Amino acid sequence: MMSGRREMKNLTPAMRQYMEIKGENPDAILFFRMGDFYEMFFDDAVTASRIMGIALTSRDRDREIPMCGVPYHSARSYIAKLVGEGLKVAVCEQVGDQGQAGAGGAGGGGVGGGGKGIVRRKVVRVITPGTAVEDELLEPGANNFIAAASVNSRKYGFAYMDLSTGEFLLTELASKEELTDEIRRIRPLELIVERSRQAEFSSTDPSVKKLTPLPEYDFEEGVAAGRMKAHFRTHSLDGFGCSGLPAAVSAAGALLHYIKGTQKTELAHIRKCTPYFPDDYLVLDSTTRRNLEITANLRYATKEGTLLELLDTTSTAMGARRLKSWLLHPLKDASEINRRLDAVEELVEKREAREALASLFKDVYDLERLCARVSLAMAGPRDLAALRNSLEKLPRVAEAASDLRAPMLSELSSNMDPVSEAAYAIGKAVVENPPATVRDGGVIREGFDSALDELREIGSGGKDWIARLEAGERRRTGINSLKVGYNRVFGYYIEVTRTNLQSVPPEYTRKQTLVNAERFVTGELKEWEDRILTAEEKATELEGELFSDLVETLSQYTERIRSTAAVVSTLDALISLARASERNGYAKPEVVEGTEIFIRDGRHPVVEASAAGDFVPNDLSVDGSTSQVLVITGPNMAGKSTYLRQNALIVLMAQIGCFVPAAEARIGVVDRIFTRVGASDDLSRGQSTFMVEMNETANILNNATPGSLVILDEIGRGTSTFDGLSIAWSVVEYIHDHPGLRAKTLFATHYHELTELNLTKERVKNYNMAVKEWNGEVIFLRKVVPGGSSSSYGIQVAKLAGLPDRVIERAGEILRNLEKGELTETGAPRLAAHAKGEEEIKQLSLLGAKDELRERLKTIDIERTTPIEALDLLHKLKMLLDE
Repeated sequence: MMSGRREMKNLTPAMRQYMEIKGENPDAILFFRMGDFYEMFFDDAVTASRIMGIALTSRDRDREIPMCGVPYHSARSYIAKLVGEGLKVAVCEQVGDQGQAGAGGAGGGGVGGGGKGIVRRKVVRVITPGTAVEDELLEPGANNFIAAASVNSRKYGFAYMDLSTGEFLLTELASKEELTDEIRRIRPLELIVERSRQAEFSSTDPSVKKLTPLPEYDFEEGVAAGRMKAHFRTHSLDGFGCSGLPAAVSAAGALLHYIKGTQKTELAHIRKCTPYFPDDYLVLDSTTRRNLEITANLRYATKEGTLLELLDTTSTAMGARRLKSWLLHPLKDASEINRRLDAVEELVEKREAREALASLFKDVYDLERLCARVSLAMAGPRDLAALRNSLEKLPRVAEAASDLRAPMLSELSSNMDPVSEAAYAIGKAVVENPPATVRDGGVIREGFDSALDELREIGSGGKDWIARLEAGERRRTGINSLKVGYNRVFGYYIEVTRTNLQSVPPEYTRKQTLVNAERFVTGELKEWEDRILTAEEKATELEGELFSDLVETLSQYTERIRSTAAVVSTLDALISLARASERNGYAKPEVVEGTEIFIRDGRHPVVEASAAGDFVPNDLSVDGSTSQVLVITGPNMAGKSTYLRQNALIVLMAQIGCFVPAAEARIGVVDRIFTRVGASDDLSRGQSTFMVEMNETANILNNATPGSLVILDEIGRGTSTFDGLSIAWSVVEYIHDHPGLRAKTLFATHYHELTELNLTKERVKNYNMAVKEWNGEVIFLRKVVPGGSSSSYGIQVAKLAGLPDRVIERAGEILRNLEKGELTETGAPRLAAHAKGEEEIKQLSLLGAKDELRERLKTIDIERTTPIEALDLLHKLKMLLDE
């Protein structure tokens, strides 16, 4: 709180109530309901006014209590701004009528001293970045994950939930590095950790807007498991597949406990927890996801220019989230991949049926999030109308999908449950176009409840009487400007302008004086006011009760609706893949078990989409037996990096079940894709560009398998030429020779010396980016051809960039000088020499013999040597060579 704050005894009863509730929520911005406004005070007001962009005022004359406030009906947009900054917001509502509170004014645990007449209040919900469920706080096509991480002596536990959809998953990982990478893949907005480990996770991922510490007690295995079993009402978690996952259960139990605390209610829509294992999917570490720009671009970390943007033409928010999840979790099961591919193939071929489904999906709202709001009793009238309208479309969706024959599509169609009971219940109770809130009235249909209809009739009849009164009083008094009005402070009144005050009848009683008019009441008007307002108040109260009962009734259907939502989202994602495949001329890949990757006329999907038809396709043939490592040389600007990335993306697309940008493709299922591309530093952890490069390379060499695809672009460029070249050469040898590695590798480099590797390594093949030299200029052909490049053409590229001619000429001279020293005296590449290898021993022996021959020959006097001596000398020299 702010310095200079008044003593509690000097505060008003309402402010004492505020202070006690704030004391129970010290780390949250407290939205304190006062009438039609949420008010904030002290430091909360200072912080909130700055972020929300509203005026900061004060509650008292001495300006000792800063305050600001927002209207209750527009609070969501303001809360969204605070939560977007990583803050926690506690929503404190009035839960009683004026005068009911007595000494227990604040509710909850009671505040004492609330004072007679103070409205009872309590915190009904705490909103954090990871627990938002309102549309204003959510991105439609992305999940809103909150996660928890736990550590025990053996494993790292991880659990995450999207409260807005009901997803709840947990896993265990072998190392802190794997845990960190999983956090970066899931990208939770909020991360729950043990308080003692808070510092360890402070810079885990920039997506984490709020790091929330909890006591170690909440992560104890017995405590966490007990809370999980209590929530799911089970004696064991084995039925969920959680047996043998103690660290995962610890994280999940802590996460569930925390979220329940923020929602102040049971999470009825969280019906199960699902264990998962990252190795069940093609693993894409954070470096690979970033380098391939799968869901976020390198420059701005937005969706623009990504594979996701290219493939996403989904019609629903559910489908968009499903597609994104597929991109981050590519499959490894060839049979399941081919099921998706067969479904996409039929949707490509049956364009009319596909587009009919897509058109219907445009009218289907976010069933997953609507269900969550129903389960949390947070659904509004328009949520129910959207749910009804969506469910009413489902029979037509099922009909449109009924003719699809691919096994996956047929299965989805048969599982389409329209949940007609829920649609009927809403349609019977709620008007076609309801207002935003129940308090606005007019939500429940006429004829649904006789008591409500009677109260409405009284209210509307009274208003008709008011209209007749106004017309009658104008005639009786002769005051044509007379009007009958209403406001919430003074109720109903008769307003007469000052110029007509002499005509006011004596039975009028003055109620309020304005600048240009006077307001009056009569006994009859007061009697009708009481009757109208009482009826309206009762009608509003009854309408709220009827609506709450309807929401509770609908909660019994949410599990069925969520199952149908999964069907809709999957169909929508498949349709999106089919549309992208057809629009871009993609081909159905053949996905098989094995190590071969063969691609004919492959293209980079994103680059091609922006190249306006000017993209040169290229082939790829790589496997684990004959062509394991492809060393690709050529100049900058020739397309090496594009070629590397496009092949990784083609494999990725095939394994999510999408057609690929190629004329033909045969993909042996890959277990991981690794990339080491470009230059970047990590100054926050004190790591230079070269250190980051080496860390990423080490990760690949330590974790790749024969089933992996490795993309290496310019290894060793971050250090001196000799150091870098040595490391690059050694890395290729290691990948080639290590029996547990032998990953399929595309290795692009400017070190054209590496082309000599294929002389000693049988599975290393050379390719280069073809160029043509014409009149001293370099023309990039963008074509990958067999063989190594003898030059990196760096000087020619520098010339294209506009370096001064003098610099270019001098660079050419220096290059020629350097190139003279690349080979040994025997003409072999110096890089191939091995300290203990057979090649080096032979070369050293030969060099030693040559030196001795040279010295012996220097001592011979040819003019004085006889033929016999010459023959004897020749024999000795030959023996020297034989040795």
